[in-house]
Amino acid sequence: MRDSIARRRFLQLLCSSATGLAAPATDVAPFFEEIPPAASGIQWKHVAGLSSKMYVPETIGPGCAFLDYDNDGWMDIYLVNSGPCDFYSPSTPLSNALYRNNRDGTFTDVTEKAGVRGNAYGMGAAVGDFNGDGFADLYVTQYPRSILYRNNGDGTFTDVTEKAGVAAPGWSSSAVWFDYDNDGRLDLFVCRFGDFDKSKMVYCGNRDTGAHYYCSPSVVKPFTCWLFHNNGDGTFTDVSKESGIAGKLTRAWGVVAADINNDGWIDLFVSNDGLANCLFANRGRGKFEEIALIAGVAYNSFGAARSGMGVDAADYNEDGNVDLFVANIDHESYSLYRNNGDESFDDMAIPSGIAAATRFLSGWGLKFFDFDNDGNLDLILCNGHPDTMVKLYTPTVDYRMPMVLFQNTGAAWKNVSAQAGPVFHKGLAGRGLALGDFDNDGAVDVLVAVNDGAPILLRNNVGRRNHWLGVRLIGRKANVDAIGAIVSYQAGALKRRRVRVGGGSFLSSHDPRMVLGIGQAAKIDWLEVRWPQPGGGVERFHDLPLDRYVTITEGQGTWK
Repeated sequence: MRDSIARRRFLQLLCSSATGLAAPATDVAPFFEEIPPAASGIQWKHVAGLSSKMYVPETIGPGCAFLDYDNDGWMDIYLVNSGPCDFYSPSTPLSNALYRNNRDGTFTDVTEKAGVRGNAYGMGAAVGDFNGDGFADLYVTQYPRSILYRNNGDGTFTDVTEKAGVAAPGWSSSAVWFDYDNDGRLDLFVCRFGDFDKSKMVYCGNRDTGAHYYCSPSVVKPFTCWLFHNNGDGTFTDVSKESGIAGKLTRAWGVVAADINNDGWIDLFVSNDGLANCLFANRGRGKFEEIALIAGVAYNSFGAARSGMGVDAADYNEDGNVDLFVANIDHESYSLYRNNGDESFDDMAIPSGIAAATRFLSGWGLKFFDFDNDGNLDLILCNGHPDTMVKLYTPTVDYRMPMVLFQNTGAAWKNVSAQAGPVFHKGLAGRGLALGDFDNDGAVDVLVAVNDGAPILLRNNVGRRNHWLGVRLIGRKANVDAIGAIVSYQAGALKRRRVRVGGGSFLSSHDPRMVLGIGQAAKIDWLEVRWPQPGGGVERFHDLPLDRYVTITEGQGTWK
């Protein structure tokens, strides 16, 4: 018994150190600096409507987004709130928030003018130019119905949900815009978290004491996700059944769209809570095949389903194949799936050290990105347990958890949370996480959405120590957001390949620009863009500038 207690304390100490709870160094500037509301002007807070009944959606959201809604070249911010539904009637009206970037490190609330308050119990946001007019549109996932805001191009949005046919009734979570049929138009995939409404809730807790706990997702009946085909006239067709998407029951939380087998068709990786994850391989002709089991990404190594939440995709090891990541609940460990190039994956979480570092964590928003601009893709995660009462039945686990930052050295994953900043040493009820360079200095910043609290805006202080090039891609034959594009570049001995994926993280959407780090190299020798179908062309560029953003439009053969 004494040995068991000593071992448990040792594991807790090891986990605390691995997840960034050790005291930060005082002689080195932190990688990330939290911008307080008084400095940013972001005074909004999320209200979950936490109740004694403990309805599951209360503790899941919210999401967030970086987007340039007014096309001024500066990232604005969108924040999702809860709202009225069958289990919650706010005592005062609640609203989502759109903050315009003032280009000086501050933001102004323009929600009312823009008309994007939301109208139900909000979850997440997906940004994409669905009508190809050059302005970012906004899809907000909600319970019991979602909403599509069309950007009018004059600082306002119009609710076009009914005309578009994308309400997705029920409880939707994450969503992603991508072109599944290579017709050059952005289609929409929407995750559904089971068959839920107030009447279907069951009691979870301690009947002897009367205490309520938030239920395990196993009490929610699985349901199917949605796939909406863009008809090109402002309307969408639900093709969930004929595409094969509806052939799989889910409790879906996260989704990322990426070509995992290099066949030119965008696939979907979907995390499921308490069920096998889904890997929908796009076989063309509008059909998907679910291959997660044979690909090795459905279950853990013992054949058990885990509580999949946040997801992402990137070629982290530069072998030409897109790898996958999924975060799970505490005691399940997160998974880093290395792509073998044959539609199979190996989980590298244990040998990489990521499994040990995340053993007692529950992960939501996460993203691969090169935070220090050295040319290697790093990994950031925000965490928090879904049950506010978890400490009562699992004393080693907290509801609020620290963020984690892994640095990719090219040979190993190094946990650098201790140097990342004070926010990495405090507990958060972290949920959505979005990446975006809000101050245009080439150092990619981070926005974290907190359940029942204020969002956290983190300025990146380290990325500008190295050289970089920011690239905005605009498709013409290909989808306008260039989802699926491959950007390769060389700077001296550094040669890298980046993939423009759709979505990733949890309930959130990201700066569409790609920041290409080159370390201390003096110039970029060349840059090549392989456009997605139906264009599919390859363009190569020379004499590119450093430490600034450029726009590359498909077929123009130049940059500006």
